[in-house]
Amino acid sequence: MITNNKSNSSKRWLSEHFQDLYVKKAKENKIRSRSWFKLKEMDKDNKLFQLGMNIIDLGSAPGGWSQYAINKVGKKGSVIACDILPMKKIRGVKFFQGDFRNTHTLNSILKNISNHTFNIVMSDMAPNITGCWSIDMPRIIEMCKIALKISKYLLSKHGVFLVKSFQGEGLNEFFEEIKMLFSKVKICKPKSSRPRSREIFILATR
Repeated sequence: MITNNKSNSSKRWLSEHFQDLYVKKAKENKIRSRSWFKLKEMDKDNKLFQLGMNIIDLGSAPGGWSQYAINKVGKKGSVIACDILPMKKIRGVKFFQGDFRNTHTLNSILKNISNHTFNIVMSDMAPNITGCWSIDMPRIIEMCKIALKISKYLLSKHGVFLVKSFQGEGLNEFFEEIKMLFSKVKICKPKSSRPRSREIFILATR
């Protein structure tokens, strides 16, 4: 019975995914993923990007956020992307494949870039969601905390931290942790994020 429920849920998700307006738009406009539209909305509302900025994109594959960011920062800016999964090349984006929770991977990135401070540290990463939130939420919060830790080392004095999380146990505590480090913190829910999804984005500025 459990197997059938999971199978039906997967079929329903796939059906919704391929009928999704933003999935269709992404395909029509050669955009890497529907997450591109989420970042665009948050940028429009909060004016996140400027020409010449240096950006680091954590959990970047398949490249939707990196694709958007490099077009916003221009040739004088830079986008560094990192993911444990492979990512097809994007012109102007430096991609490092590896697990940045590993010190060796992070050091490898730092050795290969001239600029060690970033205007924006952004993370769209998430673990594989099982649907069992007592298992999923601790893993989600762990990833968020890793992104926050990296921002402590790499973010410029007036930088922006943007991280994807989900509603659930541990989120309030993590939100309070961010508030101790940034002057302004808010939760964003772009229209392009599926309404029934627990997905939210935390935007923090100094």
